[in-house]
Amino acid sequence: MFPAPAGWDHPDSPYKPREDVDVVVFPTFLDLRKCIEAGLPTVGAQCARPEPTGAYTGDISMQMVKDLGCRYVLCGHSDRRQFHGETDAFVAEQANAARALGLIPIICIGETLEKRRARKAKEVITRQLAPLPLDAETVLAYEPVWAISRGDPTKPAATTKDAEEMHALIRSLLPEELRSSLRIIYGGSMKGENAEELLREPNIDGGLVGNASLTLREFQRIVDIAASTTKP
Repeated sequence: MFPAPAGWDHPDSPYKPREDVDVVVFPTFLDLRKCIEAGLPTVGAQCARPEPTGAYTGDISMQMVKDLGCRYVLCGHSDRRQFHGETDAFVAEQANAARALGLIPIICIGETLEKRRARKAKEVITRQLAPLPLDAETVLAYEPVWAISRGDPTKPAATTKDAEEMHALIRSLLPEELRSSLRIIYGGSMKGENAEELLREPNIDGGLVGNASLTLREFQRIVDIAASTTKP
């Protein structure tokens, strides 16, 4: 739910589209129109309901997001799953509605600490993937829910090895025809100091950047790293 930082609409802002890196901005609903009118063609909504109409006071539909001019939409972010009770089935409904309208869904998946400690990460990921409408346009974002600190220093941190192992697992669970084309990005606190290490891993195709996107200089660093990093 982060607002766009001051300076995002500057001509040299890293939030502007570029040919060598796909940069998608997910502002709050209050800032969506402003971002689109400022000329950012790669703008996405943080969430949206799948139903085109209905009594869902306060919610935004996929159709409304499409009509506004968005190209992307987040589905099943860990915050939405945790605080809004979004289920695997509902996330799949969102993704299906997005694809039907020509929107590109970035679908978030990931296991909790409880499931990880119980060695059930594969079971969770398999369950979350099962109902999803996967195609070459879809993007998956792995969020290690167990490593999201929310200011709690006792939470364990995810390592590059942790991230790559899970990305490799997710890729292995995809239909064979999609394993080389579907992008899997990492949503576990990517920042300037770890972006290159993460992006060099063979199965990590990008980042779902949170706090680091709020500082122009830090986000510029990540974008520049993404542009210059090559796989081994």
